[in-house]
Amino acid sequence: MQISDIQPLDYLVIGHITQDLVKGGVMLGGTASYSTMTAHALGLRTGLVTSCPKWLSLPEIAPIKTYRKYSQHATTFENIETDHGRQQVVHHCAAVIGAEDIPEEFINAAIIHLGPVANEVNPIIINNLPAASFIGLTPQGWMRIWGNDGHVQYRRWQTPDALLERADAVVISVEDVQGDEDLISEYAQKTRVLVVTEGFDGARVYWNGDIRHVSAPRVNVVDQTGAGDIFAAVFLARLHATQDPWTAAEQAVKLASQSVTRMGLAGIPTPEEIQDASIEILKGS
Repeated sequence: MQISDIQPLDYLVIGHITQDLVKGGVMLGGTASYSTMTAHALGLRTGLVTSCPKWLSLPEIAPIKTYRKYSQHATTFENIETDHGRQQVVHHCAAVIGAEDIPEEFINAAIIHLGPVANEVNPIIINNLPAASFIGLTPQGWMRIWGNDGHVQYRRWQTPDALLERADAVVISVEDVQGDEDLISEYAQKTRVLVVTEGFDGARVYWNGDIRHVSAPRVNVVDQTGAGDIFAAVFLARLHATQDPWTAAEQAVKLASQSVTRMGLAGIPTPEEIQDASIEILKGS
């Protein structure tokens, strides 16, 4: 294990750093990469609890206070384009992360973001999180299953109720639930704030029985990888700060939309983009 610092945290992400097999090599990925780096870019004291091999170099997250649960493999994804659309394959999976893996110095973070990508966060972890912490969920990794061939398939979230009831905000994509509007409505009724991201169409926010849509600006798309994780980190951070889901969603949509104009982790919001998005929201544009 490795702990890089013990300063109090504003934002803690729990989930696997991934290795994504791409044309020409390997790219760092996962909610643990994109959301952590986005929270750091927002100026928050940020931490990460993850699982990966000791040998895996993580220069991109060097500024982040990090605990690693060492494992033989890093969680490794490959996206294969087929005649029937994109097929995602899991080649390796790192160790499961439980409450016992969260360092004492990290546990009282103001915001705790559970971000599984490969069913790696033990759901009962929710019972051990501090009552005072703001809990955000991006549950896509609890909605995936794969067999011996590694081909990922959708499965309905098996144990959502306790997590939804405890969460202060939940962010899913319409693809995560296969476009099941009945399921989206069910989740919205069981949690405080639900956001459904819709790619180029922006996002829907469910709060206090109301639904609002935030449109996304048209941009030149280079790479959509990580956009949802960038959205989630901005949304959770701004919601915690302002208690206003509508404003938080507007800023998150703007910054996530800008992220897709660059490749991979280069899409993390820049200081200028963060400032501009904040100014635009204040102006009501």
